[in-house]
Parts: sequence; C-alpha cells; structure tokens
Amino acid sequence: MSDTHHDAERRRLLKALATTGLLAGLEGLLPAYARAGSGPERHLAGAARVAGGKPRSVTQDFHIRREGIGIAGGYAPSAITVNHSIPGPLLELWEGHEARLRVHNHLLDESTSIHWHGILLPFQMDGVPGVAFPGIAPGDSFEARFPVRQHGTYWYHSHTGFQEQIGQTGPMVIHPAEPDPIKADRDYVVMLNDWTFEDPARVLAQLKKMSGYYNFSKRTMEDLVEDVARSGWAKTLKDREAWGGMRMNPRGIADVTGHTYSYLMNGLHPEANWTALFAPGERIRLRVINGSSMSYFNFRIPGLAMSVVAVDGQAVEPVETDEFQIGVAETYDVIVEPQEDKAYTLMVESMDRSGYARGTLAPRMGMTAAVPELRAQPQRTLVDMGMGRGMMTMGPGKKKGQRLEGDSVALKEAAGPVVAQHGPDHHGAGNATIAKKQRDRLGERGTGLEDVPHRVLTYSQLRNIEPMSDKREPTHTVEVHLTGNMSSYMWSFDGVEYSDSKVIDFPYGERVRLIIVNDTMMEHPIHLHGMFMELENGQGEYLPKKHTISVRSGSRVSLLISAVEPGRWAFHCHFLYHMERGMFRVVRVSNLPGADNA
Repeated sequence: MSDTHHDAERRRLLKALATTGLLAGLEGLLPAYARAGSGPERHLAGAARVAGGKPRSVTQDFHIRREGIGIAGGYAPSAITVNHSIPGPLLELWEGHEARLRVHNHLLDESTSIHWHGILLPFQMDGVPGVAFPGIAPGDSFEARFPVRQHGTYWYHSHTGFQEQIGQTGPMVIHPAEPDPIKADRDYVVMLNDWTFEDPARVLAQLKKMSGYYNFSKRTMEDLVEDVARSGWAKTLKDREAWGGMRMNPRGIADVTGHTYSYLMNGLHPEANWTALFAPGERIRLRVINGSSMSYFNFRIPGLAMSVVAVDGQAVEPVETDEFQIGVAETYDVIVEPQEDKAYTLMVESMDRSGYARGTLAPRMGMTAAVPELRAQPQRTLVDMGMGRGMMTMGPGKKKGQRLEGDSVALKEAAGPVVAQHGPDHHGAGNATIAKKQRDRLGERGTGLEDVPHRVLTYSQLRNIEPMSDKREPTHTVEVHLTGNMSSYMWSFDGVEYSDSKVIDFPYGERVRLIIVNDTMMEHPIHLHGMFMELENGQGEYLPKKHTISVRSGSRVSLLISAVEPGRWAFHCHFLYHMERGMFRVVRVSNLPGADNA
C-alpha cells in the first residue's frame, strides 16, 4: 500500500471515529471492564472496578489469537487479542497465594509470549523468549506457576516481536495479604495504550529511513524571528548551528506521534468517553497503567487534586499533586476525593501534545466535563543534550567540541545540578552525542510541564512508606550509558547493540549500585526484570522502589539492587522500537560469573 493510499485510509478511519466515538471495528474487542452494560450504560465503568473478594489461589487461561477488525470498504487490519479482547482481561491475584497462569497460542504461524511485568517470580516463568524460555510455538501452551510475593498495580504484555503494539497487553492487580493500607470506596483500572492501524514493521521501517517521519512539528521561519527578537542574532544562530551539527530537532519529543497513533483509555477512543462513577465524598482509587509501546503521557484531572499513593505497585507516602508524567511501562496509583455532584475529565495528553486519551469521573452516566485543548508542544534544550554553559560535544563523525558564548536560546535556568562529567569514551558509531555534563534531574518536572501553573509530581518527591530492608553498602557497581544515533535509528547500551553485547553480571546475594547515564536526546523508560530498583533520590532509608525508571536526557541516575533473584533477566528500554533496534541486554544473577542458576 502506498503512503498516499495509507494516509487516505487513515483519514477515512478517523472520520468514522468522529461519528461513532470508537476505533472503528474495535468495539467488539473491548475487555469486559470497558464495556459492561448496554444502551445508555454501554461504557459504564462498573466492570472496570477491581473486584477483590476472598483471598485465594488463581488459575487463569490466556488465549492468544490474531483477529481481523471488520471495517467497511474492504480495509481489514488485524490485532493480537487476549481472550478475544484488547486490552486483555484484568488479572487479579492475592499475595501469599499461588498464581497458575496458562498461555495458549492459537496463532497460526508465529510464536508468542506473556511477560508478567514487575512480578517477582522464578526467571523461567518471566516470559521473555531467548532469555527465560524459548517462547510458545503455534498450537502450544505454557504455564507460569509461582507463589505471589507482592501486591500492587502491574500489567502484562507480549515480549515477542510487535505483538504488544497490536493489542497483546492487559492490567494486573495483586491484593495484599494484610488489609490494604490504601483505603478507597471504589477502585478502578485506567489502562493507557497507543494504537496504530499501520503494520508495526512498517512503522519501524519508516523510522529507519527517516527518524523524524512521524514528526510534523519542525522549527519555522516564524520561530527564527521570535528567537532573534528574544535572544539576538548571535545566540540564535549558534543555537541553530548546534542543533544542525547534531542533526537533531529540538521538537523531536516523540519518535511516533498522533499522526499514526490513536490514544486509548481502557481500549476506548477519547470520543467514546470511558466513565468511572463516584458518589460525592467517596475516596476513589485510580490505577493508572501506561501500557503503550512508544508514548509518554501527562495525566491530570482539571479541578481535582490527586494524591499519589503507589508507584510501580509499591506504596509511597502520599504526595498531593495536580499532574504527573507517566513513562512507558510505569504505573501510578492515585486517590481522588471529589466532593461536588459534577463530572471531571481524566485528561491524558501525549507528551509531544499530538493527541490525547480521555475519560470521565462522574456521579452518573452521560455526564461530561470540558476537555482541555492540547497545550503547546514542548521543545528540547541543550541541557537535554548533556551540555552546559559554553560547551557541547559531538560524537564521532560530527564536528568537534564547539564553544557557545553564554547560554543557548533554549537553555533551561532551572536544570538540576551537574553531578558528573563524561569520560573520554564516545561509545562508537552507535552513538551520536554524549552527555558531557551529567545532571541530577530527579527534581525537575517532566518534559513540557516546566511552566504549567500548578503542582507537578517529580521523582524527588517519592518516599517509601517503609525503610529499606537491605541497608548494606553496595559492593558492586555497574554503569551503563543509553546511546543512540537517530540518523540511522540505532539504539543501544554503551554503543553496543544487543546482538554484539555481553551479559551484565550481578553477583548473587550482593548489593549492587546501577548507574544509568542518558547520552541521547530523549527520555528512555528502562526496565529491569525480576528485581526492584531502589531510586537514590535523597530520601535516606526510604528510597522508592521502581521496576521501570524514566531516565531523562543528559541525566545520571543511581539505583540500588539486592541481587537475590537468581537467573537471567532482561534489561531494556521499554520503547518497543528502541528495544527492537538493540537497546536490550541480559542481566545474570549467579554465584559464579559465566554460570546460570537455571
């Protein structure tokens, strides 16, 4: 199909959305928690409420199928469904009991898998083909059976090819063994996804040919005039020269944008208006899961404060805020307490502001609130590139270090402190730039939220409700650099793609400090399987636990890990297309280097 024909098809689909409020053809694939009831209560959120019930062991089957999406006019894309739905069914487990999860592959000619994201379990059950097990061949089944050792909000997804992008994701809630300290009158899952009708292989092919293929927001002559008026010709031209030398666009916020993506809440397009009900005065728990493939989101409820009570399934001391940015694969639990008999919009803006997902919190079905307009697109700065006052450094093949007089036009004044300088290694051809000045950016607001006139959550505010159980000083330090070359869409750790990489060894039983430096121009959601990472954010013995850490550009983060889970564990960027292009490694926890504890 030609690009012109494809764009025409997409425009026709979007027109259908405007009239039906649904992604055309996907309504029949909605999970139960997004489509309970019928008639005026078609999208009642009652079934999205977490059921709970008596603590018990759980056996649940997951049937993986490729199903066509029936659309008038002969256009027939397909999706990967779990139990005939997109997203998959809500999985509820109980801490202290057993999970028996059986995955059945009904695909005709492709293997599949399910990774239980953020779950502590034997590595053979983790669901990563080529690392933990071979994958599930067509017609075969696989059983993940393990004791449930934690509680909180998590999710699951395929770890095979592009299956995650075309539907194979789902939410997971684990109930605590003790009474839940987070009290709520109603409890809802809010699953966020990005959806494209394009073949994901085509999306990646376009990115490889032109990394900015989906980005239509470039700097214009009008922007040049405004910059000159604000900063003068000299600084403006030096800024343009700097970005030109890097072959980068300061408005390159997201690789894949709303040009091809529609953003879904519990499987529903914004116009379908997924609705969660409340009675004024109740405490409502929203379990927000970013199950997208490539999209960061900004989550807010205009007119209603949120109290963040858990992150990545782990309880934190409540932090009251008005907005938070959620990276791919992260989860945030918030409590809201609406007092008025009125509707509130759940506004979920893509970080690049090219689109949004939306739902409603309301006392009754059919009520709506105003949907805010998309805000202006953010812009990258030279601080995002790991540069400071007066200096920038290019990678091999680029211009040599170039001095800038004064600050760049876009240099942030409120950037976090410089905590380290980059060494001499440029990481080879797989890397276009290095973060010469590495900053602690945990106290900074997320990209595009720097100047909003309300409270925004930062990583520095997160504080565990309990002190660390392992207070030993680290005996082993691993430093990795996130590297990339946008011109050829290459992604890696330390400039080495996965196919050429070596295993990272964590000695079993030891306390490990993992340092991650982001040398690229964008955030990366980095996920370590099988173990939690404690983020060194200045909270003393109360460091928050994370399974996925969003590492900002030009930043240096430090995490502590107790290497007590033996086996081979995936360690990767959770941007699907970055992982596919090489930003993936294996962490091995074993008694002896070079040996697996299978």
